[in-house]
Amino acid sequence: MRRVMLAALACALAGCGHAKSQGSAEHKDAMAAADSSVAGTTSVAAMASTAPLDQPDEVVPPMSAAQMSDQKLDDVLAGAWRPASDKARDTYRHPRKTLAFFGIRPDMTVIEITPGGGWYARILAPLLRDNGQYIAAITSPVSSDFAARQASSLRKLFASQPKVFGKAQIAQFDPATPNLGAPDSADMVLTFRNVHNWVQADHAKAMFKAFYNVLKPGGVLGVVDHRAAQGASLADVKGSGYLPQPYVVKLATQAGFQLDGSSEVNANPKDTKDYPKGVWTLPPTLTLGDKDKAKYQAIGESDRMTLRFVKPDTAAPAEADSSDGASS
Repeated sequence: MRRVMLAALACALAGCGHAKSQGSAEHKDAMAAADSSVAGTTSVAAMASTAPLDQPDEVVPPMSAAQMSDQKLDDVLAGAWRPASDKARDTYRHPRKTLAFFGIRPDMTVIEITPGGGWYARILAPLLRDNGQYIAAITSPVSSDFAARQASSLRKLFASQPKVFGKAQIAQFDPATPNLGAPDSADMVLTFRNVHNWVQADHAKAMFKAFYNVLKPGGVLGVVDHRAAQGASLADVKGSGYLPQPYVVKLATQAGFQLDGSSEVNANPKDTKDYPKGVWTLPPTLTLGDKDKAKYQAIGESDRMTLRFVKPDTAAPAEADSSDGASS
């Protein structure tokens, strides 16, 4: 029957069907079946060519959690609440790559230690607003006039745009005996260009222990700071704002952390680290004012270490302390 139908269809296409009007009943039946088959095929094709208007032309696969985090961070970095002066520093501070290296996610509880004027707070607070929690840990305002001014500035920032910063929290601590919150309560602790100040004030060991205590097991400590020349000791760079990277690693491991990674994302090979006013000679501070300003602007911001530490899931013995903590 199939062969008959095919033959009849071929005949119909060739124009011979009408020449033999006296054909057999079988031939007529086959012709009818062929016509029906062609009509059915045409109908299906026509239906297929007219897709429902509410259906997409192309199926878009859902984004992964990592892709959603990346998209959220990109949106925040482009946010109108970030002033042009902040965005101009992105080329030196690489916030997207830095935060990606630390492994931040919008659903985390993140504590930023002494956020200063709020450069990273303008990124972290809106990033964590909907699904996480941003906490700015600041030095108690009663400790100094400088701390009081910074605390006031940060509070004004958060109050200025409640839809962006309204869910951000502020916690105060005493750097001599710091307590950053309930034990094992934070997913991540971040500090940007602060460790050198704590070293100078002899608060560094207490601060790193406080980071360890507040983090959950498996939590991450992210550290960015000005990096001294390779081989320099702590005594060599005293008062310059730079720190030997091995020394900072030792501060963390002595507190119980494990070094989980280091990145060169904030490296600057132009930084010679031998300036009359230390790291503050460079932008953005430019302590020397107009003197050699173009020279220092051409160098850019300092060469910086970027270190990621992890609090072990199980308590590990801290490293033994050295006599002075200095490292080559």
